This record gives sequence, structure tokens and C-alpha cells, in this order.
Amino acid sequence: MSKISEPRHFSHRLRDTNSAFLPARHSSDQPIKVGFVLQPHFSMMAFTAAVDALVTANLVQAAPLFSFTTYGLQSTQVQSDVGIDISANRILGEVMLEGEGALDILIVCGGFRCSLSEYPPLSQLLKAAAKRQKILGGLWNGAVPLAWAGVLDGLGCALHPDNHAFLQEGFARVQVSPHTMLVEARILTSAGPNSALEMMLALIQRLHGADTVRAIREILSSDRIIDDGYRSSSLAENDPTIPDALRTLLRLMSSNIEEPLGIEELADYVDLSRRHIERLFQTHLETTPSRYYLELRITHARRLLLQSSASVSNIAVACGFVSSTHFSHCFKEFFGVSPSQARLKRG
Repeated sequence: MSKISEPRHFSHRLRDTNSAFLPARHSSDQPIKVGFVLQPHFSMMAFTAAVDALVTANLVQAAPLFSFTTYGLQSTQVQSDVGIDISANRILGEVMLEGEGALDILIVCGGFRCSLSEYPPLSQLLKAAAKRQKILGGLWNGAVPLAWAGVLDGLGCALHPDNHAFLQEGFARVQVSPHTMLVEARILTSAGPNSALEMMLALIQRLHGADTVRAIREILSSDRIIDDGYRSSSLAENDPTIPDALRTLLRLMSSNIEEPLGIEELADYVDLSRRHIERLFQTHLETTPSRYYLELRITHARRLLLQSSASVSNIAVACGFVSSTHFSHCFKEFFGVSPSQARLKRG
């Protein structure tokens, strides 16, 4: 009887990079239902940043985590702040708070030119949602309708600085936060596009954990080098918290995918002993040099496989595998499917 090998798992530095392509973790949970109320002249950037976080969350897990629906106040045609008409899925009166299809989260999308006057039907809806313990949110100045509904009384909120004076003057029981984002137990508010993304990531982390958020950042933040101390986890060779010698080793590995260097060759380049190198990898990357090198090569192979029309055998050679059979075996151990099956799944 042939031996069945145990599935391989990526170490933490490359796990997030590959999370969207790993075998599904089976769950009986239904996607969390999110509703976005689009006010006339809502901020397109803030809205799309929030939605992008949800869509990407679904991409990094095989089973969808969220579904979302958009609502216009009186019409399904809503004009954004950049003059583009958006077709909302439904109108405000069709929001469901109970029964099958009921929303779990309701977010009001504001913008620089959104009306600050109360819209009673929206206030009534927000009051009803708060009574049913729904999570409520506001983008840009979406906190203003929340304040009109009274759901912010005794709480803090974040909103665009241009609206601070209005809220402070008209709603004495609401504390305006100096921060661009504020995440309370059931109230989420943000002041603009960047903070809208961070607000949604904070919510996703609360609901689905830090691993999911790291995987989302891996996709959405690939062009961010330094921002509030965050650096893309896939670029370990650029991480300033890692010793220079280890970063040099990682760059050497990244530059030598087709013809991998041996551990002794790597040791000669940085003038360190093999044992010292192994300690560096274990301490800072929680893996061994050979294991990290294999994960780096299989990640490169996955990208070539799904983004090019190169043959499996050519990809195997380009990524330093001795044969296409060996490559296919390693690929299946990591991703649960053969290279050809992975290519078919991605269309």
C-alpha cells in the first residue's frame, strides 16, 4: 500500500500570500450580510474602499465570508460625489432587519456634499436596526444620520473634519473623535477613504481573525512600503526588523529561483556558519532555510501557473524543480490540487 503524505502548510511569512489558493476550510456559517445606504453625492472612494475589503475577504477564503447589498434613499439610481450614477440594488424601504435575508450590518455612506439634514425614514430605520442589535456604521460623514437617529448618544464617532463643528454644535451627547476611525462595540465610523478601509479591516478582524486581515492586506496593500509601521508581510527581505544578514539571504533566494543555491553557498555569501543561518531563520521566520526556499519557489510557480500559459514542465524548470513530476507532487501537497487542476479552477 502506498504511503499517503501529510499535507504541507506554508510558514507564516508566505501563508498570507497563498491563502486564497489553499484548500477551503469547511464552515457551516452563512455569509454575514452587509447593507450600504448610498446617500446622494456619497463618496465613491470611501464606499469602494469599504466594499473592496469585503470582496477581498471573500477572495482570501474559499468559502464566502460576506455578502453586500446597496440601497438608495428613494431610487435605485444614486449619483456619487464624482458625478457617476450608481445603480443600487434596492431602495431604503426594502431593507430587511428580521427574518430570512435580514442584514447583520448597516452602513451609511456619506460624502463632502451629502445633506446634513435629517431624513426621517433613514432615522427610523437606524433606530430599528439599533434596537435589534445590528452593527451600524458611517463613512465620511455617515455618522450624521446616526446622530440624528440618536444611536450615537453617549458614544464617540469619527467623521470628516469639515463636519466636526456641525456635529459638536447640534449633538451635545455625541463625542466627536479626533481620530479618523473609531470602532465601538456596535458602531463603526470613519472620516474618509483610507480610514473606511481600515474600519472594515478592524471589523473583519473582529469577526474572522487577524489571519484573514493579513491576507487581505497582502492583496490590497502591495504598494505600501511603510504606513503606521505596517510593511507587506510578503516582502520579508525589506523588513527592517529582520537582521541585515537574513535579508541578504532572502534576496539571494528570491534572485535564484530557477537554479536554487545550496545552504553552503548561501552561507559563503554572508560569511556565516550553516548553524547560524538556521538559527536566524528559526528565530525570525519560524521555519528552516530549505523550507522557506521551497515555499518561495512553489509560490513563484503558482503565480506563473495561474498568470501565464507556460507549460507545467517549463514552470517546473523555471522554479528549480528537478522534474515536472516532483513539482506536481510538491504543488499538490501545498495546495491540495495538481497544477493542471489549479489552472482549470481559475478558468
